Order: sequence, then structure tokens, then C-alpha cells
Amino acid sequence: MFLHLGGDEIVHVKDIVVMMDMEKTTISAITREFLRTGEEEGFIKTILEDEIPKSFVVAYKNCMQVIYLSPLSVSTLYRRYKKLETMRKKSKERNGGTLGCQKT
Repeated sequence: MFLHLGGDEIVHVKDIVVMMDMEKTTISAITREFLRTGEEEGFIKTILEDEIPKSFVVAYKNCMQVIYLSPLSVSTLYRRYKKLETMRKKSKERNGGTLGCQKT
């Protein structure tokens, strides 16, 4: 399942390492250094250039770590994730654990 991070950006939920609130976590010098290093090394991807990021999501894409700066809050991203999980569980229950595949 894929999580929409804003704009045209989606990421597979299994590839997500962490979702962090930008305002709350950038108080820490370690977090600021992490983001600064990510920018210097080209790991940062800003989803919408004209919006201030509310969160950052660390994920893997093609075996490389990427830090997505998202215009969406962590609570919005988490709600979307929970909705996907609920849909996945219901689908699994309806299909006898096959996630939409037909039993042969």
C-alpha cells in the first residue's frame, strides 16, 4: 500500500522509516544537523516548493534514504495510514486472507 505525502509524491508504507513533525523536532540540534546533512548530500526532496513543510518523512526509495519535506501534518499522514490499514484488514477478511487474489 502506498501513502500519499502531498503533491504528486507517494511512498510504499513498508519503506517508511519515520514521520516527524517539523516544528516540534527541529528544536533539537541533532535533528537540524540531520536535515542539514541530508540537504548537503542531496537526500532531501521538497514535495511542494511554494508551501512551508509541516513534516518530514524518512523513507527508502530504490535502496537509498530520502527525506521528504511534506506540506501535510504528521497527524494527517497518520490518519491516512490508519485508513489504509483499516481498508487492508477489511479486504483481507472479505477475501479470506488473500488480499484480493482468487483462491484456486
